[in-house]
Amino acid sequence: MPAQYVKPYVKTNKSDYIDAEAIADAVARPTMRFVPIKTEDQLDLQSLHRVRERWVTRRCTRKKSSKTA
Repeated sequence: MPAQYVKPYVKTNKSDYIDAEAIADAVARPTMRFVPIKTEDQLDLQSLHRVRERWVTRRCTRKKSSKTA
């Protein structure tokens, strides 16, 4: 369940107990929407995208630093 769906049910300052209470309150609502659990394939693809993004960032950083040197 996304945190933004639970946030309206938090009554006071943040603590684990209050967060758990807000989650329990949110789950009890009949209109609550839940996030589907990701499959292994989705998680693998997500990690590949993260690695590729890091490579692209590093490559761009190297190119920028070589231009200034």
